Amino acid sequence: MQPIETRKFLTHKAVLAMLTAATERAEAMGQPQCIVIVDTSGGTLGELKMTGAKFLSLKSARAKALTAASTGRPSSAIPEAVRSAIGAATGGSITGLPGGLPIVVDGELLGGIGIGSGTGDQDVEVANAALASIGASQ
Repeated sequence: MQPIETRKFLTHKAVLAMLTAATERAEAMGQPQCIVIVDTSGGTLGELKMTGAKFLSLKSARAKALTAASTGRPSSAIPEAVRSAIGAATGGSITGLPGGLPIVVDGELLGGIGIGSGTGDQDVEVANAALASIGASQ
């Protein structure tokens, strides 16, 4: 085991690019959104509640981002059978709602993005636009 590890991380410029791309896609579809971007430790790197977005959706967007960053998979990948239990066990920090995607660059997990306030499909579309802005994959 190596005592030191070199890792990639999201810069503030990447976070700003993602927020911009997400808001532009949300505006184009006419659906204001809440956007939360976290790193792999769950620390918030960027957060925005667009004018007109549902204020409680900020909480679900955060849970979606944390889920994706923690699991390295879309938030919707949480199995239906354990969603309630894992949500309760984590105080609502983990969710199975669609709209949370891992941020992966060159095969390395850098964090997660969560989108909330639209339909599940709209949330995923906005998250994908943000990922594309920095060349990230799911």
